Amino acid sequence: MTGPLEGVRVVDTTIARSGPTCSRQLADLGADVIVVTRGRPSLGESDEMNLSRNKRSVKLDLKDPVERSALLGLVGQADVFLENWRPAVKHRLDLSPDTLLARNPRLVYGSISGFGQDGPYADRPGVDQIAQGMAGLMAITGPPGSGPWRVGVAVSDTVAGTFLAQGVIAALFARERTGRGQWVHTSLLETAIHLLDFQAARWLIDGVEPQQEGNNHPTVPAMGTFATADGVLNIGVLAGFDSFARMVDRSDLADDPRFATVAERVRHREEINSAIGDVLRTRSTQEWVDLLAEAFPCGPIYRVPEVFADPQVRHLGVTAQVDGSDGHPIEVLTHPVHFGATPTSIRAGAPAPGQDTDEVLGGSGDPWAASTPGGG
Repeated sequence: MTGPLEGVRVVDTTIARSGPTCSRQLADLGADVIVVTRGRPSLGESDEMNLSRNKRSVKLDLKDPVERSALLGLVGQADVFLENWRPAVKHRLDLSPDTLLARNPRLVYGSISGFGQDGPYADRPGVDQIAQGMAGLMAITGPPGSGPWRVGVAVSDTVAGTFLAQGVIAALFARERTGRGQWVHTSLLETAIHLLDFQAARWLIDGVEPQQEGNNHPTVPAMGTFATADGVLNIGVLAGFDSFARMVDRSDLADDPRFATVAERVRHREEINSAIGDVLRTRSTQEWVDLLAEAFPCGPIYRVPEVFADPQVRHLGVTAQVDGSDGHPIEVLTHPVHFGATPTSIRAGAPAPGQDTDEVLGGSGDPWAASTPGGG
């Protein structure tokens, strides 16, 4: 049983997080990804292990004409080429979409930039936190009147890599009809703005400027975090407020005209949150989860170590153990999408930078002949 992208050959020149996120997803789906590196990591050691599993690594200096020629040899036999340079760099290196598609018309050329391939900001360097700020995410995150606050993960990097992977796969599918590849590109700024989703719709369609709401849902009443006797509970009373009131032994709340309809509960959000808070402080978080989770979305708020100890998380198998480049076992995240017939897999840990150079460029004439990821 092989992954859905078995046989797809990827040349990956990206660094940092956004591009390697894209190529990691393609690799988890079965593609043979060859990472082109100058021999030095772009992130911390554990992060490199996280992003580079299932890949092979060759060391090339793309400014050197001979080594650049070796890259072109790889591209000539590849299905996908990935880069996340500033837009002008690909042209200075003579590795633009026009150049590579002329060499390999079936190539899917994937690009991620900070701010787009053209326009007034195109040549600026871009990183996740800058994109978060310019996309409005930091302005709507955190408690009212505080901040601005960044999201706690590099969300624009991750979503840009995910959207580019989606675009690459769509372009490969289109190639089945047309026989030709194409250039697919996105940016940190565009994908971060896309994450605004319904908050963007509130502004664009309703004319309502979203504000910071802390842990309250911006538009749904009785949805947020509430203190319990021993911690905090996340809960959303999306429907069935009467049932909720009965289950927590506060049927009187259902009879209160301030809480009779969703519209009234929105108008009286502070009062309903206060009433729910008074109730939930009377029992432990686990007691409330045991009582309510079958009827209402709710759950504890975990620290990261608690996430990986949770029985449902362990059942889902969200991590896998592989050997690192030094031979010692490491634990990495698995791909979160499940396939019935062509499953994803973690086949190897991250390679040491350049460890597969001889194998890939050793003169066999076919750089894809030995295609076990990680040089295995």
